[in-house]
Amino acid sequence: MKALLISTYELGHQPLHVASPAAVLRSDGHEVRAGDLAVDPIDWNDVEWADAVAISVPMHTAMRLAIDVAGRIKARFPDKPVCLYGLYAGMSQAATLGTVADRIIVGEYETALASWANSLDSGVSSDLIKSTFLLPARDLLPPLDRYAKLESAGHERIVGYVEASHGCRHRCGHCPIPAIYDGLFRVVGADVVLEDIAQLVGMGAEHITFGDPDFFNGPHHAMRILEEAHRQFPDLTFDITVKVEHILKHRTLWDRVSAAGVVFAVSAFESMNNDVLAILDKGHDREDMAEAVAIMRSVGIDIRPSWLPFTPWTTAEDVVEMFRFVAEYDLPTDPIQFTIKLLIPEGSVLLKRPELAPYLGAYDHDRLTYEWAAMDPRADKLVVRYSEHVDHSTRSNVDPSDLIRDLFAMALEAAELPPESLEIGSFEGRPRLTEPWFC
Repeated sequence: MKALLISTYELGHQPLHVASPAAVLRSDGHEVRAGDLAVDPIDWNDVEWADAVAISVPMHTAMRLAIDVAGRIKARFPDKPVCLYGLYAGMSQAATLGTVADRIIVGEYETALASWANSLDSGVSSDLIKSTFLLPARDLLPPLDRYAKLESAGHERIVGYVEASHGCRHRCGHCPIPAIYDGLFRVVGADVVLEDIAQLVGMGAEHITFGDPDFFNGPHHAMRILEEAHRQFPDLTFDITVKVEHILKHRTLWDRVSAAGVVFAVSAFESMNNDVLAILDKGHDREDMAEAVAIMRSVGIDIRPSWLPFTPWTTAEDVVEMFRFVAEYDLPTDPIQFTIKLLIPEGSVLLKRPELAPYLGAYDHDRLTYEWAAMDPRADKLVVRYSEHVDHSTRSNVDPSDLIRDLFAMALEAAELPPESLEIGSFEGRPRLTEPWFC
């Protein structure tokens, strides 16, 4: 069979969730082509060539884009089998299955995709089978220099992206992963990950992002891969994503992580309100966040927090406290992080929380999320102002530090607090990816 695999968006990196299943399909004897719509327009000649099309949807934005793409494919080729696969594939099944998609595969998808390529069956499946992963077929994808770079000390480095595990052992309420994996995770063989890192270095990578939902899902597995990659390629640098509670729990490992070349870690701080953190089942509080910063700073690893400023339980005062915390601990934060509003997709574990019921509205099939209103109307108004202001300021190349000060002033105004200065310096020179989204 001739299969076309399409990615719509993977956070600015070369799409692993196309390269990995492409290798499995090839090994089964299928002809495979691939496209990444984040960097190239859709190639309709490839669509016409293919016997079937599969679209990767590892995240919310990718799913929204994929529904549009699948609809356009079906409009031109009504009989072309189309599959949506990945973490978000099961969202809004009523609006996708039988209309823009014939097949939906959720969870671990390599084996199921190979089976679909042989049968072209229809329907929905969700499987967490322990798969055997192959070396990703990155030769099908655009070169690494077309994707996000690492910026550090005024220089840019080409970035590769790998995952040492899928899923997550935790059940954070705002995260889509628990709805599928329910506390399980699956490791990718260390030999495959290391071979992929070597492949990426051969393609020009100077820095590697470990995109695991949590790098310390399996600490021994992660450390084995990281330290061996550092041994083989001592000039490589790395970034990881890790929970606050894992920073504290595994504090004795961080000197080794730093010595192996990790220059920054993304950690989901989310909120300054301990009640909100408890509802989200984050497993940490604001004091833990401060301790995590101190631990990582002591070994020379920069923390780049991700935030969820706007939830149904957020107050305007919570937003003010977030800015004060960022300034006090000198936390490099991209302005877009201050605009994030909670998404509640179908199947979200938050739907089981009684605290949500008073604020929950109808499901929006276009936005793939339940609507909700904040208990503090000031917060609802503030998030709208933030989105508009950040979008305008980014387009106008406003200095990020100045933009953060503007947002802080708006938060003070919303909270009806007197003006105050925000002592925040420039984040220039500190390691960051040029694509500011983390999840």
